[in-house]
Amino acid sequence: MPDSLRIALRLLTRLPVPPPKGHAGETMAASLAWYPLVGALLGLLLWALAALLEALGIPALPAAALLLAAWVALTGALHLDGLADMADAWLGGLGDRQRTLEIMKDPCAGPAGVTAVVLVLLLKFAALAALATSLQPALLLAPVLARTALTALFLTTPYVRPGGMGEALTAAGNRLPHLFIAALAFLPLVFLWPRPALLASIAALAVFLWHRHRLLQRLGGTTGDTAGALVEWTETAVLTGLVFLV
Repeated sequence: MPDSLRIALRLLTRLPVPPPKGHAGETMAASLAWYPLVGALLGLLLWALAALLEALGIPALPAAALLLAAWVALTGALHLDGLADMADAWLGGLGDRQRTLEIMKDPCAGPAGVTAVVLVLLLKFAALAALATSLQPALLLAPVLARTALTALFLTTPYVRPGGMGEALTAAGNRLPHLFIAALAFLPLVFLWPRPALLASIAALAVFLWHRHRLLQRLGGTTGDTAGALVEWTETAVLTGLVFLV
């Protein structure tokens, strides 16, 4: 297994993956290419769980709750933490760049952060329950597109916290190979489910453009927390959007 893939798996999941053999700093940027494929792996694991729950005859509501709990557990709530920090900072920062960055460094979650996490989880749960009869495309499209957006964010947006872990991710040299490998995780889904893939892509792109615009406007770039928030916004938008196809 390439070191860059190990780094991506260890960063984005809680799967038991051995540490990289070489120096992690040299392959951090290369790990970006694997993010969508990590999303595909998460989607396949969730798909397998959904199939098991269906085989056991678990009703739609508890099945949706179990799927969402597994989703959070597989990622270690990493992106939810970023969402909470960003929500607190965006509200408490009062439009000021430096104050916003300072609040995001605080590990404690305030009312805005808790509210954002609850609302996102509620929307995801409701969407998973509504999609009970057509979960397969949703469980793959949402994590893949969210992590594709993450790759795109780091490849196109300055990282504004010096010394942060994300600084190495934005240091990718030739970006075309990263984007090409990232696209490999999504193209099969387009052929399998053309209509859901098109709608999900539109929702993901709209969220990405809006989120990146707000980041550039307020901070001049991104941070690890705002990148995590993008994953949550994208997954929620894709799941909610696919409800309209049911």
